[in-house]
Amino acid sequence: MTSKRVLILVENLPSPFDRRVWQEAGALHDAGYTVSIICPTGRGYEAKFEAIDDIHVWRYDLPTEGAGALGYLVEYSAALFWTFVLSLRVFFSRGFDVIHACNPPDLFFLIGGFYKLFGKKFLFDHHDANPELYVAKFGRKDFLYRAMLLLERCTFRTADVSIATNQSYRRIAIERGGMAPERVFVVRSGPSLERLKIQPPVPALKRGRKHLVGYVGVMGRQEGIDYLLHAVSYIVHGLGRRDIQFGLVGGGTSLEEMKAMAAELRIADYVTFTGRVPDAELLAMLNTADVFVNPDVATEMNDISTMNKIMEYMALGKPMVQFDLAEGRYSAQGASLYAARNDPLDMGAKIVELLDDPERRKTMGELGRRRVLEELEWRHEAPKLLAAYDALWARTAPRPRHAT
Repeated sequence: MTSKRVLILVENLPSPFDRRVWQEAGALHDAGYTVSIICPTGRGYEAKFEAIDDIHVWRYDLPTEGAGALGYLVEYSAALFWTFVLSLRVFFSRGFDVIHACNPPDLFFLIGGFYKLFGKKFLFDHHDANPELYVAKFGRKDFLYRAMLLLERCTFRTADVSIATNQSYRRIAIERGGMAPERVFVVRSGPSLERLKIQPPVPALKRGRKHLVGYVGVMGRQEGIDYLLHAVSYIVHGLGRRDIQFGLVGGGTSLEEMKAMAAELRIADYVTFTGRVPDAELLAMLNTADVFVNPDVATEMNDISTMNKIMEYMALGKPMVQFDLAEGRYSAQGASLYAARNDPLDMGAKIVELLDDPERRKTMGELGRRRVLEELEWRHEAPKLLAAYDALWARTAPRPRHAT
């Protein structure tokens, strides 16, 4: 494979901050591929070019982080333009044989289709179901929703091979995207235990309280942070529990709005918003929290999506509480309690129930970590990624291995 060269396109996070993309890049590099990445800049990743572990990373600035439909249009248009410009730079310098495009947005098929004219392969890495994501954000199925379906279909039709993060996304590729089943491979976003190490807790994060409940992810309404804050309000004011601190790690377009909501609900003293932090601070929170929470709203999008944070919690042996979503239940199984969908009072009650039962927490945490070690860790997923790449070069693609 030493002669094969890969160019990965990603828009929503910088590399190597995007863990799935960076793990994929590392697995391909270790298998003998020459790997380049084009992605946006971000805090701590401002350099326009870096070579990290022989993986070349080109970055570009985005004008804004989209919040409304117009914001997303500006953001995605700029991303498409700069990605194409930088792809030309890579094409005439290091070169590539495969475009590996990660969504969102579902626009990189335009770049992949262009380079297919020159004999290059196009692999689609399906991170988000964008039509469902649009409905989750804007609550309607209008002209733009139908446009999302068209762009998704064009992406799948352009792809030589597609990889999905779970079986729900694989069904979309086959049924809605029209791809042949043998061309669609499931590659889950398994956590890396080299990064997620068990360490001593940091008691200061509990702010003098007995328990710490943690959350790691994006701060936004789609992610259910407002539901989580209402659950905290119920715990503090409804149940009278003053011994629990909540640590919320992550940034996003709704961070300031969520801080304001915490103040309105009179729970600001019980909630720590860290914003986006380095890995060391993230690991400190992950290792200190007694229970984690995944408040993703019950929508069609979230029901079919696999959330990385769930498996990160499990990797460190932490039990969790989440709303009852199909893929969330598949990932966590017995490592989680499941609150009624979109019911913050039930979520609050189950958080307290779990905090008050240390033996149950221990059993659930051990079950989750064992599941990661035996089934979900990235070392189990990397061979599936390489199988998908094998299919790019095969005259007749083999059926996907380990596609469950």
